[in-house]
Amino acid sequence: MRSWPCVAVSLVLVSLCTLKAGPLAAEQPAQVDPKSSSSTLYKHTKRPAPIGAALDLGSVGDGVYRNKALGVACKIPAGWVLRTEEMNAREDETAVPDSRAPLDRTAEGGCPHTGGCGRVLLAAFSRPPEAKAEDVNSSILIAAESIALYPELKDAAQYFGPVTEVAKAEGFEVVNEPYEFMVGTKIGGTKTLARADFQKNVGTRVMRQSTLVMLARGYAFSFTFIGGTEEEVEELVQGLSFGASTATP
Repeated sequence: MRSWPCVAVSLVLVSLCTLKAGPLAAEQPAQVDPKSSSSTLYKHTKRPAPIGAALDLGSVGDGVYRNKALGVACKIPAGWVLRTEEMNAREDETAVPDSRAPLDRTAEGGCPHTGGCGRVLLAAFSRPPEAKAEDVNSSILIAAESIALYPELKDAAQYFGPVTEVAKAEGFEVVNEPYEFMVGTKIGGTKTLARADFQKNVGTRVMRQSTLVMLARGYAFSFTFIGGTEEEVEELVQGLSFGASTATP
């Protein structure tokens, strides 16, 4: 089976946790056409030597996730719950051989495990994922993956290749193909990221997902926001900002 970017797959699979009780409940991964054009672009390599600077995991304080190395700040709405450690711990506890595709690694638990080839830096939910409810469980996911895994990756927009393919396989529709999106900075300027928008009809509800991607310090950083309405998603996106950092492409 062809390998898929574990973080890219997590951008879609984390949304499954926003609708279902029990984040550890089994969920079958999507079957993706191995003849897809993106398979020639993303040649997932086997445990490459890390490149760039060491990954800064960031921290949460006073309702804000901050990563000084990237100069990133992301507001977390009051009352939300964090599941970052739990999502990363699942990969650490269920390590698998290198020969196994990252997509396969999601089979045991539904929610993504990314410790083997990437890292979830923030996983925040409007309610505990295990709590039953009918509405969309709004969420924020920030993740990082070494770009050394993808020798053909040249810009952030290309990272959406496998993301979009897996999203479609999971029943999501592409609302907006990757486009340039300006994020405000603390000094009054803007920073350009690649963004794509998706949605999925679930009964009488619509799950909306917007993902922003940037390449920095040898990693692909993704910022995913999920909500039940466009307004809710945009409000979450507006909580993302950039300031001074030591990040380099």
